[in-house]
Amino acid sequence: MRSNSRLLFYTCSGVVFVISFVGMLIYGYKTFYIETDKAEAQDYAYHFALIAEETDNDYWRLVEEGARKAAEEKDVYLEYVAPEKADNSKMLKLLDRMISAKVDGIIIQGIEGERFINLVHKGIERGIPIITTDTDVKNSERKVYVGTNNYYAGKLAGQAIINNTQGEQYVGIITGRFDAINQQERIDGFKDAVHTVNRIHIVDIKESNITEIGASRATYSLLRQYPQITAMFGTSALDGIGIVNGLQEIAPYKDMYIVGFDILPQTLDLIKQEKIDATIAQYPKEMGYRSVNVMIDLQTQGYLEDQQFTETEIIDNCDVIPKRNGETK
Repeated sequence: MRSNSRLLFYTCSGVVFVISFVGMLIYGYKTFYIETDKAEAQDYAYHFALIAEETDNDYWRLVEEGARKAAEEKDVYLEYVAPEKADNSKMLKLLDRMISAKVDGIIIQGIEGERFINLVHKGIERGIPIITTDTDVKNSERKVYVGTNNYYAGKLAGQAIINNTQGEQYVGIITGRFDAINQQERIDGFKDAVHTVNRIHIVDIKESNITEIGASRATYSLLRQYPQITAMFGTSALDGIGIVNGLQEIAPYKDMYIVGFDILPQTLDLIKQEKIDATIAQYPKEMGYRSVNVMIDLQTQGYLEDQQFTETEIIDNCDVIPKRNGETK
């Protein structure tokens, strides 16, 4: 009888262990995206890690595409890792993990706070060069920043509203995340562009959590609270699209000047349809491509220019609608 009880105890313990182990695997898979089809890193000249803000974000997939192109050209094994959803603490865990894995270099979006600064210091101490892309943290020991001049991008958006509107303008801003440095810099640039123009007033700023539905809800909330809004600026890739959707829901016939961010195909389509007036073009493929090449240079060179800005420009209806000869501007 006692042996049967013992057998039952061991059986139950084994079942609990298996269930716990499977649960741990499922949680780990859903929390982070890590490549499953890895090649052997030692077969390559270098092993770099690209840590993205969010797994399937269209913008970061473009960064990855450019980085992979450069990696293929230069015999580099590129590992793409990211949280399933944007989360700074999870990105920092991935940064720590890649440092512990002793990769040859890390490309990551800059993250505000001491934890990021300390981890960059840890990586540099261990001989791992770290590049920031998309967002910089100037007071860290990162080797190089490759990406948009985000302050300048915000100024371009402000100048677009100044140059293309007349009379009093009440502006609502939708931003991807309040705690993202690049979003803060874009807002600062926008504010500085319009602050001397007495007819332009910033009414309020709301967060989209870098999702289309979040931008739509934020737009709906802004217009319910401030029906006098006549212009809107979205500071992250899906904000312009979400602004159009939110406007359609609450005030489909309202005349609104809209400036988006990035040149995702859907954003360009909305410009063609004259639902978005302009967007700030940055080039994530170029960021990824250049970041890998800069990282290769860092393997043999001690110092490079520490800020390498990629192209930034304003795109409007005239740039995306085909001309008579079939070409675009």
